[in-house]
Parts: sequence; C-alpha cells; structure tokens
Amino acid sequence: MQSLPGRLISLDVLRGYTIAAMILVNFPGDDRHVYHPLRHTAWNGLSFTDLIAPVFLFVVGVSVALAYSRKKEYADGATYRKIYFRALKIFAVGMFLNLLPDFDFENLRYTGTLHRIAFVFLACALLFLRTGWKAQARICGLILIAYWLALTCIPTPGTGRVMLEPGQNLVAWFDSLFLPGRMWQGTWDPESILSTFPAIASGITGLLAGRLLLSRLQPLAKSGYLMTAGACGIAAGYFWGLIFPINENLWTSSFVLLTSGVGALLLGVLYFMIDINGHRKYTLPGVVFGSNAIAVYVLADLLALLFYLLPAGGEPLNARATGFLAGLGMSPYLAGMLYALFFVGVNFIPAYLLYKRKIFIKL
Repeated sequence: MQSLPGRLISLDVLRGYTIAAMILVNFPGDDRHVYHPLRHTAWNGLSFTDLIAPVFLFVVGVSVALAYSRKKEYADGATYRKIYFRALKIFAVGMFLNLLPDFDFENLRYTGTLHRIAFVFLACALLFLRTGWKAQARICGLILIAYWLALTCIPTPGTGRVMLEPGQNLVAWFDSLFLPGRMWQGTWDPESILSTFPAIASGITGLLAGRLLLSRLQPLAKSGYLMTAGACGIAAGYFWGLIFPINENLWTSSFVLLTSGVGALLLGVLYFMIDINGHRKYTLPGVVFGSNAIAVYVLADLLALLFYLLPAGGEPLNARATGFLAGLGMSPYLAGMLYALFFVGVNFIPAYLLYKRKIFIKL
C-alpha cells in the first residue's frame, strides 16, 4: 500500500457535487410543486435523488481509506479516540438539526442523514484500521446476503408472511420495538436501525475503492478498474433487483450494489479526467463544496431557517419568490427548481470564503 501524491482532486469534486445535489433535493423551492428530478422514488425503483445519499456514503469510505492509510500500522489509543469523538460529533450535530426550529423534545427524531454518516464513518474507520481489504470484502458480502435473506425469508411478525411494503416489513417492525422518538413517516423511517447495516456496506465499497487508489497500479489502470467495477456493480444490482427490489427506503442489497457501482464509475471517470489528464474546468464548485462538505450541509440547514421558514411579508421567502416567478407565467415546477438552485448558490458563498481562507472544518 502506498500514499497518493498530493490531494485527490477528483474525490473532492465528487464529494462536493454530491453535497450540492443533497442540498438541492433537500430544499426544493416549493414543496407543492417539486420538479420531477428532485423527487425520491415513492418506494421501489431509482431516481437521480435516490443516488445522492449512497454515493456520498461511498465517498465516505474512500475518504476514510485515504485519510487513515498512513495510520493503519501505527494506530494507537489516541487515533481511536479521535474516530469515536468525530463520529459522536457528527451524530450530535444531526440531533441538534433535528431539534430545529422549535426544539420539540417530545417529537424528536433520533435518525437522519448525519446520524447515518456518523455510523458509517465509525464502522469504516474501525474496519480499515483493523482488517485488510479481503476481510472488508467478505464482511460487505455477508452483510448484503444476510440482509437479503432476512427481508425475503423471515415473515413480518404479526402478518405471518414476508412483506416488503411501506411500514409493513421486518425493518419497520424492528424499529417499532427499538427505535426511540418520532419516525419520519409515522410508522417507519428510511434511516432505520436494520438498514444501517447495508448502509455500512455502501461505505465498505468505498473502502475497497480507496484501497485500489492506494495500490501500486498505474493511474490509468486504477481508473479502468474503477470504471469496470462500477459497471459490474450497476449490472449486478440491476439483476439482483429483479428478485430483491431496488429500494432506497429499505436500503436493499441490490440498491447498495447499483449505487456503489454508480459511485465507482463516477470516481473512475473523474479520476481519469481530472487527476490523470488535468482537466480542471468546472471543478472549482465541487472542490469548494467538497473541502467542507459536512459543514456546508449543516450550514444549509441553518440558512434554511431564513430562506424557507422565516415569514417575509406574511409568507416564507421561498413561497414569495416562487409565487412571483409563477405570476410571470413560469411553470411552478421550474420556479421551484430555480429557487432551489439559488439556495445552493447562497450556500456556495460561505463555502468559497472558507476555502479561500484555507479554513477546513472537520466535524
């Protein structure tokens, strides 16, 4: 294993544009008229929006491998304490954001995007420091197979049969017993306890991609292997999905393979274009967002209080802006999309200032 010379710009770009896309879909301009590409699939299936979270977890795995490659042989108690503390910080910030804007502890949700990132980061960091890539691949495979068998062979308690319907499946039943607080969809939650395990598998696929990038292969070969692995993952996920549906809410095993394949393919292409061939055009926004990815994600939630919740003349700013554009004859769906893009641009400003001042906030 070796260290990559300098910073991997392609990884920053992929991380940054993924965070920008996450902000875009989290804050559409008008909840009543969400532009189709910004919608999650209702249940089974895959949309552009469904790809964003798993690709980010894939990037988390890659980042862990690159960040801890030099510490793997010399990890001590201090290293592990920093890992635990960072995971705790990410989780705690997620809990804080869940309390906004009313600090309603009675209806507090204990899960969310940052909570899942915290668990995936923790698991990936510990696995990377304590195991080799072969063990990581085996663990990933075991998680995906065990999850598949559990959801397709174990009858949902109380029904007497296997079910994979919203709120009526083994995952939702398990949450009803062990997940505290409010669930996102009332009787079930997309960031559930059991689905965290295949989400960790998404991170492990990133670990494996990071191990490839750290290998002694030539850069062109690394790019080729990433793209090949990505195409194979997409194909394997698609065909597995014929018997175990591709489903983000359950984070099914087929969903993991397909989305990790997309992540590997994107990273391979970007690595070839940016780090090998030096094409840096259009990379600045991705690098800016990617340099402080989680900090920008948190900032977006805070700025949303102003741009989406605070009344301005009787209604929130987003409603006034999209209503004004619709009044000019613009489609309300397009108006919402433009406002969502505007909000991403608003978040770019502080991200750019942090980047220019070389301030990198690690949560």
